Amino acid sequence: MKNIILISEIHDSSRKLKVAPESVSYIDAEMRDKLLQLDKICCIVKNGDSIGVSLSEDGNESSSGSSMSLLAQTLPLKTTQLGDPEFIKFHGLKMAYMSGSMANGIASENLVISSGKVGLLSSFGAAGLLPSIIEQAINNIQKALPDGPYAFNLIHSPSEDAIEKAAVDLYLKYRVRTVEASAFLGLTPNIVRYRVAGLLRNSQNQVEIKNRVIAKISRAEVASKFMAPAPEDILNKLLEEKSITREQAQLAAMVPMADDITVEADSGGHTDNRPLVSLLPAIIALREQYQEKYGYLHSIRVGAAGGIGTPASALAAFMMGAAYIVTGSVNQACVEAAASQHSKELLAQADMADVTMAPAADMFEMGVELQVLKRGTLFPMRAKKLYALYKNYESIEEIPLLERKKLEEQVFRNSLEEIWSQTKKHFYERDPHQIERALNHPKRKMALIFRWYLGLTSHWSNTGEIGRETDYQIWAGPAIGAFNNWVKGSYLEDVSQRKTVEVAWHIMTGAAYLYRLRHLQTQGIRLPFSYEAYMPKPFLEIPS
Repeated sequence: MKNIILISEIHDSSRKLKVAPESVSYIDAEMRDKLLQLDKICCIVKNGDSIGVSLSEDGNESSSGSSMSLLAQTLPLKTTQLGDPEFIKFHGLKMAYMSGSMANGIASENLVISSGKVGLLSSFGAAGLLPSIIEQAINNIQKALPDGPYAFNLIHSPSEDAIEKAAVDLYLKYRVRTVEASAFLGLTPNIVRYRVAGLLRNSQNQVEIKNRVIAKISRAEVASKFMAPAPEDILNKLLEEKSITREQAQLAAMVPMADDITVEADSGGHTDNRPLVSLLPAIIALREQYQEKYGYLHSIRVGAAGGIGTPASALAAFMMGAAYIVTGSVNQACVEAAASQHSKELLAQADMADVTMAPAADMFEMGVELQVLKRGTLFPMRAKKLYALYKNYESIEEIPLLERKKLEEQVFRNSLEEIWSQTKKHFYERDPHQIERALNHPKRKMALIFRWYLGLTSHWSNTGEIGRETDYQIWAGPAIGAFNNWVKGSYLEDVSQRKTVEVAWHIMTGAAYLYRLRHLQTQGIRLPFSYEAYMPKPFLEIPS
């Protein structure tokens, strides 16, 4: 048995607790079990020279117990107490926890519905999907969760404005009340239209916000756009188009563009790889500046994402002031995610260093990169090669013959003529304007061909395309490696056992447990280091 260490002077006579001696635990396993009863007051007591753990109820219910020294105690702490209760209330949730969107429907209907049914918020991965597929997902999710909670992703598409606009059209048509806005470099008429078209004045003469925005950002200059009211120039344009009313334009000056700001640190997919410990406090401070400037009725909440895949990282975010946390990479390996079994198994084997940056399909010409898995796939190397060719040559025809042959044989596995034919078909379905712009622009044509490949690689990863395993594009951040290390030896090490809801509850339960240990530490109690490990065990039923 390992000893509990007193790290500060505690006088035995200062506080006493009458407790039945047999109810005090001195064995490691029993002490941990008591500490894990997070809904009860937990006491550290000293009986003679022995230090043990008891529950407060053991003392309160004992009429013939022994008087022991009460060295420290920690109050109940449920997962519902972590984060900002306003976030929980505003979105109708059980915890200040959200599963972020993963593009191409990886954050699937099943994932969103299974989360929503137990009061957790998940965002459907609408990015990269055709409007018809998004529409079907809206109908299915709204049927299963008529009262929520759920969200839909709205990704900024600088190269495909029609796709971004079509998503907003659907969200307004079907009254999707919460969107997770991601990858925005600034505000667009589409996101402003969604936000402002949901504004009205209620019977108390207050602004009521029907269309909620959770904006995912990684830069202060982008966060500032969402913390401010909608810009006048965009409002005027929307007024001219009759997309909003004059009253809505006036009300827009009284509310920020987002209700919640998710600070995205070193995450999978689009990321700036910034450290959360630096970025989160800076954005929280920026929020305070905008609150003071505009005096909003309801302050913007700031959450944390990127690198969160363990109880320790979740607790760290909450202790830095995060109103809520968002997970992503860890959910992609869960059974509800619409990723192939091969991709999930690769993710389950990944370590923290098994990720790298590679060119993004949606912002290819701009040189924007996203974070992907490098273990078990050649996608990052091939994607970087394509971008190097794009930068060095003005057309496909300019690329040296030997390099073109490598593309046809090793990457595309088809002639460039046939690939261009498939590229045209692909973009005619998504955004015909893209093909029109490329017809007399050789470099743009080359970019579309390369984007066709980059887009397909994530599709292959999701569907499990046989023979294309080395081309799989699997978005992931270092959180997946941290998660794998944490669950090693537990039932969650088996990828077939990973369920989104259980992962969420274990992360939050573990965070609450670790907070309990930190609270005891501030009272002079240092428990053995082995107690720091919260090991997930199967739930008999999901806690309420």
